[in-house]
Order: sequence, then structure tokens, then C-alpha cells
Amino acid sequence: MKKNWKRMLVASMACTALMGFSATTYAGYMLNPEVKDATPALKTAAQIGVLKNENPEMQNLENKDAILVMSFGTTFKGTRQATIDATVSAIQAAHPNTKVILAFTSHIIRDRIEKKEGIRIPTPEEALAQLKEEGYTRIACTSLDLFPGMEYAYDTAIFNEYKDQFKKMTLGTPLMYWMGQEEQRDDLIGFVKAVQTQFPQQGKQDAILLMAHGTPHPSNAYYSVIQNRIDQLGLKNVFVYTVEGWPSLETIIPQLKEKGIKHVTLMPIMMVAGDHANNDMAGDDKESHKSQLQAAGFKVDTYIHGLGENAAVRNLFVERANEAWDTLEAAK
Repeated sequence: MKKNWKRMLVASMACTALMGFSATTYAGYMLNPEVKDATPALKTAAQIGVLKNENPEMQNLENKDAILVMSFGTTFKGTRQATIDATVSAIQAAHPNTKVILAFTSHIIRDRIEKKEGIRIPTPEEALAQLKEEGYTRIACTSLDLFPGMEYAYDTAIFNEYKDQFKKMTLGTPLMYWMGQEEQRDDLIGFVKAVQTQFPQQGKQDAILLMAHGTPHPSNAYYSVIQNRIDQLGLKNVFVYTVEGWPSLETIIPQLKEKGIKHVTLMPIMMVAGDHANNDMAGDDKESHKSQLQAAGFKVDTYIHGLGENAAVRNLFVERANEAWDTLEAAK
């Protein structure tokens, strides 16, 4: 591993023991074997990329493998089928002989779906308990999260809580994780190129506004990196803004006016086109983004489709699931 990476980790974590980090594969990092006295906390802090845990006392158990797909979920049935279900189906198609199960991390959403549709979608905890009961011994967990924010923190907590109950368990990264640092791939470039496949043609007075969710989590900074990659790729008049974070729509409107933009297309960069896309972005209420832009003098079109409807984006999620699977299958 490069020395500057070591220095960065040591400085950021204020722990000289982290001098033992070394790169292993494109998918993750591990502690250097020279670190003989690593504490559980240090081992947890050292986990980057695809997570993996093996239990030596269970190594004589027969391999019975499954893939657990974790998603926040949505109560909008149509977009759920076109996005989440379609992505799970794509993961299943890549692993036709393996059990693939979907779990929702939003307890509120799954309760509403059960009440309205009579469908019970398990929580990750319920799904893993059921897999354990059915005799599955190795689980590859994968996420439909866009980047490592609050939802992925939940996924990681699930992994750490249940990893000792299985012979082997892995957790893949979200769609955007690596940024090209330390010879890793640049997930954000791949994401922008995938989203670009759904862009309309633009004239000089046209702009595309990509509506993201936003989060109080420090991972909100990913939106700035997405904007950087948009600019780096030379995509003109394409802006990222958020519903509940930074930058907001109010941040973007002055930039549109300064550039002489007359027409905008609003497009969500969320897995599903649910309440935020249909109401906050494209609703007829005077507080909706569409209405605010129209009141500011812009002509507005809306593209109400979740990212899961984009085949290029689905392929990226399949790749992340494949990484978790390949790590599960790899010899120790």
C-alpha cells in the first residue's frame, strides 16, 4: 500500500496501530498480518469495502448459500415492481441456482405494505433468522443503497449483529463507494454515466436538475462529489440538488438564472419514484419544485422514474451483489 494512504488513516483515526493497513483487492482492505494484537474495535474500524466474516468453529458445516438484498423500500406499488423488484430479479438471474431474498429496512414502509396489500416483506433481522432456521450457513448480503449513509450503517449493523451466527457472511458495498482513491475504481463516474443514459437532449438554454434525497449524515458530501464528476465528464447544465439536505433547490435557481437557462427537466436520482418524486418534485402544490421553478419563470418538464428502472443502474447493483457473492465463494 502507498505510504500516503497509511499516513491518511493514521491521521484520521489517531491510532498508530493502523500503520499496519495494506491493500488486498479492489473490493476491500485488511489489517497487515504484522498487527498481532488488534482489538475487536480496531478490526471493526479497519473494515473497508466488502465486509467478510468466517467462523472457524462452523467450518465443518455443509455450504448452503443465500443472497440477502436489503432495500429501504417504498409503499408505491408500481415503482416498487419497476425498480426494487426488477433489480432483485436481475440479481436472481445472475445467480439462478441460489436463494435470493428481499428485506426492507424501513419498518414503517413494510408495515404499511402489509396492511394495504397483505404482503409481508421481512426486515433484515427476520430474513436472517428465517435463513438460519432453514439451515443456510453462508450469506452474501447486498444493498440497494446509493452510498454509505444512514441506511448502509443499518446494513453494517445487521452484518455485525448476525455474522457470528453463520459459517461465513459478507456484505457488499453500496452502488457508490470508491472514488478512485488508492487505485480503486471510481464508482461515481460509473454512476453518472449510467444515469446519463436517460438524459434528454439539451440545448444551450436547457438544464437537467437531478433531485436527490439528502441526509443529515456526513455522507451528504457524496452529492458534491457527484456534481464534481458531472462537471469532470463535461456534462453541461446538469445540477444535483436535494430535498432534505444540501444543496437545496434554492441553491441551484440563481445558477440557472446566471446561465440564462429557460427550460429545466426535473429527474430524481433515487432508487424509486415515490412520494418525493411524485409530490415534492413534480406535484401541483405551490411548494413543489416544479411549481417553484415555474413561478421563477422556467418552463419545466418532469421525468418520474426511479433509478431502478434504468438498466445501466440495475447492472451496477448486480455487480455489487456479485462482489459480495464472489467474496463469499472465495477460498480463505
